Amino acid sequence: MPVSSLIRSAVFCSDLERSTAFYRALGLDAVYFEGDLDPESSQGALQVPAGSTLRCRILKRGADAANFGMVGLFELTPLPEPLPASAGPPRLGETALVFYARPFMEVLAAAREAGATWSPDPITFTMPHRSQMEVCLRDPDGVLINLIDRDPAEQFRNAAVSVG
Repeated sequence: MPVSSLIRSAVFCSDLERSTAFYRALGLDAVYFEGDLDPESSQGALQVPAGSTLRCRILKRGADAANFGMVGLFELTPLPEPLPASAGPPRLGETALVFYARPFMEVLAAAREAGATWSPDPITFTMPHRSQMEVCLRDPDGVLINLIDRDPAEQFRNAAVSVG
């Protein structure tokens, strides 16, 4: 059975408002869903302790955008034990959220201003079929983000990449 395209990522954050400001700085400016999730369902799906609450805000790019490629922000109370702090390059098993960004340097500056916790200088990333500016950074809770200097409209292209 086939699956859909990736609908959304789920980011468990320590501060819903701070994370919202960060992802809005990246251009995810519309709210798809916002609210407290049913405690019984949250406990069943996530195996969190009884009495936990889960606030949720799912962001997407533009109110009229398709309902995929979204970022769901989830704040669990009481806060669970955090993963070891991430402050640099990727680690084995880690996932990165990848976004096309333009104007690239403006988006990067906005992300830094909104609380990126690690943000080296961008580089020109060269592949057999193209070169492009890229940078990895981390959101306020250490989630790895990859920004690529490409027009966000290119996400709708459906042709495969060919080399040579």
